Amino acid sequence: MGRRLNDPEQSRFASLVLLLVALFSCVLVYAVVSTLLNPNVNSRDSRFESLEVVASGGLGGKKGVCCRGIENLELWGAAVKWGSEFRFNSSVECCQACKTMCSGNDGPCLRDTWVFCGNKKACGSRFGECRLKKQKDTLSPDRQEAGETVSWTSGLIFGKGEGIIEMGTEYGTLHIKLFPDCAPYSVVYILELLTLCHCAGCQIYRAESRGKSWDSKGNHIKDTPYGPPFALIQGILEAQGTPFKKIPAEACPTIRGGSVAWIGSGPEFFISLANHEEWKNSYTVFGSVLPGDMEIAEKIVQLPTKSDVWNNINFSVLQKPVPLIMRRMKKSLGDLNANVKSN
Repeated sequence: MGRRLNDPEQSRFASLVLLLVALFSCVLVYAVVSTLLNPNVNSRDSRFESLEVVASGGLGGKKGVCCRGIENLELWGAAVKWGSEFRFNSSVECCQACKTMCSGNDGPCLRDTWVFCGNKKACGSRFGECRLKKQKDTLSPDRQEAGETVSWTSGLIFGKGEGIIEMGTEYGTLHIKLFPDCAPYSVVYILELLTLCHCAGCQIYRAESRGKSWDSKGNHIKDTPYGPPFALIQGILEAQGTPFKKIPAEACPTIRGGSVAWIGSGPEFFISLANHEEWKNSYTVFGSVLPGDMEIAEKIVQLPTKSDVWNNINFSVLQKPVPLIMRRMKKSLGDLNANVKSN
């Protein structure tokens, strides 16, 4: 027997459908309103997303590690947006606002420096102020003040074609894109090295191929060991005669081919020749070798080596270390860094 249209069970079913439709409508309206109130969501250029994903949850790092800058530091420069008219709740939001100025496809960011006042007690009425500035030279930023009495937090953003340094070797030059938003303290140290007349003592002394554990694209081959060899070249970035201060741990993502990272707090570093998902959250990544220069790293890894044992683990050490020259990029590379990814 068919049910009547005014059957109580049918009525309850109709009421349930209406309730679900109402709930769905509320959720949809909330999503739209949230997007309008937060214009930064999904508005950043994917090229710069790739540079920040170095510390995102999807790569094993803690979400939000990037875009925090250096506390107790005020970077100078021509202010384009004043904090009194531009306020946020956190330094991360201020940094993201600066990143939105890098959405163009024609090179440098319109704003490359952000300064945020985030200490309520010290900042007073200036709390939440976000100042966006422009440097004359992004590799030599103008520092106003630094120290515990400074209430500002500052950071740099490198746009397309910016923030690329040269690591010169006798086998060619490795161009490295720096990540100041994810490893600001590390980048400050590298920029200090650039100001020296030489980098005596900077060298690569260890070289290990991918062996049979990784394919030519750097992907790990199933059911093979993770080393030795460990698919990397290792060295030190410490100029003789210059005091070295330990670098704090910063963004530690999954290591990819081309990743440049510190071992511990530095100055020991390595350049990975493969993808090392097994090294989750272990190393601060402060840059990445431009894809076209990885062939130079491959030349170095093929140099004559000798076996050595460190902490009961076999390593391959170069018979003759490769000296390094740290310097500014001699000429613009245009769009060559477009494919550089920190993931």
